[in-house]
Formats: sequence, C-alpha cells, structure tokens
Amino acid sequence: MTKDINETGWNFDNSYARLPQTFFTSQNPTPVRAPKITVFNKTLAATLGLNITALDSQDGAAIFAGSKIPDGASPLAQAYAGHQFGHFTMLGDGRAVLLGEQITPQGERFDIQLKGSGRTPYSRGGDGRAALGPMLREYIISEAMHGLGIPTTRSLAVVTTGEEIARESYLPGAILTRVAASHLRVGTFQYAARWGTKEELRELADYAIKRHYPEIQEDENRYLAFLEEVIKRQAMLITKWQLVGFIHGVMNTDNMTISGETIDYGPCAFMDTFDPATVFSSIDREGRYAYGNQPNIGVWNLARLAEALLPLLHDDQEEAVTLAQDKLSDFAQLFETNWLEGMRAKLGLFNEEEQDKPLIKDLLDLMKMHGADYTNTFRALTINKPEETILQETTEFTEWLERWNARRGRQEESKEASIELMRNSNPSVIPRNHRVEEALEAANNGDYSVLEKLLEILSNPYAYSPEQIHYTSLPEPSPRPYRTFCGT
Repeated sequence: MTKDINETGWNFDNSYARLPQTFFTSQNPTPVRAPKITVFNKTLAATLGLNITALDSQDGAAIFAGSKIPDGASPLAQAYAGHQFGHFTMLGDGRAVLLGEQITPQGERFDIQLKGSGRTPYSRGGDGRAALGPMLREYIISEAMHGLGIPTTRSLAVVTTGEEIARESYLPGAILTRVAASHLRVGTFQYAARWGTKEELRELADYAIKRHYPEIQEDENRYLAFLEEVIKRQAMLITKWQLVGFIHGVMNTDNMTISGETIDYGPCAFMDTFDPATVFSSIDREGRYAYGNQPNIGVWNLARLAEALLPLLHDDQEEAVTLAQDKLSDFAQLFETNWLEGMRAKLGLFNEEEQDKPLIKDLLDLMKMHGADYTNTFRALTINKPEETILQETTEFTEWLERWNARRGRQEESKEASIELMRNSNPSVIPRNHRVEEALEAANNGDYSVLEKLLEILSNPYAYSPEQIHYTSLPEPSPRPYRTFCGT
C-alpha cells in the first residue's frame, strides 16, 4: 500500500528561500533509478516529528533519494564561497539540495538536506553524486560525534540509488539525508561580501542572528555581537574536538558553520597514537589541518568571517577593523580556558591549581614520546588500570601518577566523585579507523550488521560496558599510515 506523503510528518518552512535569490538557486534533486534505504535513523526521525512507519518504506526511500518531493518543501542549492587550503574560490552546493526546514513538535528548526542528489549550477566539473562508502562514513562519524556530546550535523538516512558512479572505479551510488541547525557557513558570508550588495549582506546577517542568536537582536551593534557569539561557539567546538582527538581534516571556511556545529565528514578521523602533528587527509600534504593546528585554523577562518562583516561593523573601515581584531583576540583565551577546563575534567579535577597546566602537559609529552594511544590512556586512568598503557613501563609515568594522585587528594570532592567526572569526560570508545573501515567493507558487500553494531556501541561512548571492550583494541601494525579521502 502506497503511503500518502502527507502522512510522513514533514512540517516544512522555507525561510532561507525567502532570502534574496543571490544566495541560492531553486532546483529539484535529480530522480534516481531504484532507491533503497540502507540505514534509517529512527531515533532522530522521531525527534524531528516524522512518521517512522510511513518513511521506512519505498515512498520514504523515494523522498530520501530526491525522487519524490514532500509537500511543503522548496528545494534549492545554496551559494557560498570559501578558502580551500588558504585559496579563495567560488563554491556552492555542487551535489546537495536543501529540501527545506523541518519544524519539530518542540518548535525547533532543522535543515533537511540531500547530499549526492545530482548536479546543480555550482557543480563545476562534478557529477553531483556520491558513493555509498563516504555517505555511510559520514553517517557513522556524525552520529558518533552526537554520542560524544559534540555539536554536529546529524544523519537521518542513507539510500542507495540503484546506479553506479564513476570514480577511480565504478561504485554504488548513494544519497545521505543530512540534518543541521542550518547550513549557513563562514563561506556564505564571504560569498555575500564578494558578490552581494551591502544590503544583501545585512539581510543575511540579520537572518543568521534571528535564527541562531535571537538574544542579541536588540544589541546596539548586533553585528559585532554576532561575530563575538560565533567566535565563542567555534572556540568551544574546536576545544571539544581536541579533547577527544578528533581531526576534521578539511577546515576550509565553507566547512565552518555559523551555528557552531561540526559539518562535512570527508577526510576526518580520530587519532590513535597521540601526536599533535597527526594528519589523515590524503590531500593535506603540508599538515595545514593537523590535529595540533586546528585552533589556529579556527581563528584564521573566523578572521575571514570578520573581514566579510566589516561593512556592517562600522561605517569607518579602520574602526571596523579595530572592533573585529578586538573580538578575534579573545579566541586564544577562550580556547585555552575551555581546554584546561576539559582536561581537568578528563583527569577528575574539580578545582583549579596553578600547576595543573604543567601536569597536563607532562602527561601529553609522555604520551607523544612513547607513542601512547590517546583515548585508551585516559580510559586506563579512568578505570584505575594504568598498567594497560605502554606508559606503565616508564619511571616518568610512575612519578607523574604520584603527582596526579596527590593533586586529586588536595580537592574537597571524593575519589568516587572524581572517577565519575572522568567517566563522563573520557569516552570508552571512539569510531576507531579500522572499525569504521571494517563496517564499510561489510556494508559494501551487503552486510549491514557490522555497521549497525558499531553504531549501537558508539551511541553511548561513556557507558564503559563490557560490550565496548572489543572496540577499544588498536589496529594491527601497518607499514603504511592510515589515509582518508574527501570522498567526492
């Protein structure tokens, strides 16, 4: 029996489509031959107010593939620009279409975007399509990030298209349904500043403020307050990345959201052996987006946002630059404060002492020196099994443990409270690269059970359950370093 689309629970608004046409092109996705749902996030669907039964069907597959447009949707491809590896270029949604904004039963607003849904005017030389592996990879990592408590876009579904796409070989085509607070990017503002009018730039800024920072709408200089709020959110987001060892891999300005969510899981990965110079992306040959450089790139990207906003900050350009620089100078302190607070929590410390920073640095230096696993080192400390780390063999680590235990003993909180803080701050599991690859290989062969089990484990990474132990193991040694790819 065919389901009526009205029964699926879509409740679209299309506020972005009411912005000037400068910022988008109206366009439907390209229909596909034989859509089939491979992964469907029923928990997220329920949160969005969608009818799970109605969407877990052939009609649902057609919607997630872009072959059928839900009532109320107003499909469009967004225009934006960006600095890619430091070089400015015109971009836009070359293989994605925004269906509209779902208004949930709680009144929240979320973009519903189809990624891999065909060519748009911004496709340049691309085919507008995506392969199954990269779309499943984004599904896994984005949902893992959600489980870790890190602001992120989410994944509602992945469908296969029944068509093959040409890359280095022919691969099964797929489309990801991505859910986001919005897809407004630093690059959206760069586009407006370069190719729009001042009034269009103002209209975009007012839209972003109303959507994400309504509390500052009445500020005397709301555009300066807007810059300040985005800086705060990005400082917190990048801190959270650093605390769990996440490496985004492609921190171009078009991949930095105004909402403060992680977006675009192309060549991302989680660090095993601790080393600030860690890079996974096959195209990042100079280490621009290495783990230890992410905070610096974050503030560099925010400076590009500030440049785009200059006409709105003050009529006098010199004064506008001074105002922007003053706000940007706050980033380093914001990040450091957030990071120290997060690292103290990872070590079970509630209060502050002057020697905390050296204590943290010494542990990280030992981890780097001896090639210790980042996640498992903190896991071992949390469960009071330091012998499970390779650091246990060193005199320096024994001395460090004495300092750490003495430090914990000087706080009012009990040892039990300290352990609880650590359990809530140190994930037992992360999406290990070899586990992700294992799940993708099985899925490409038609077996989704490995992926489903991995998603289940990653949904509660702080559980410290017996089932998670298997997923804490490290990969077998390899003569070649692990590499990730953009997946285009």
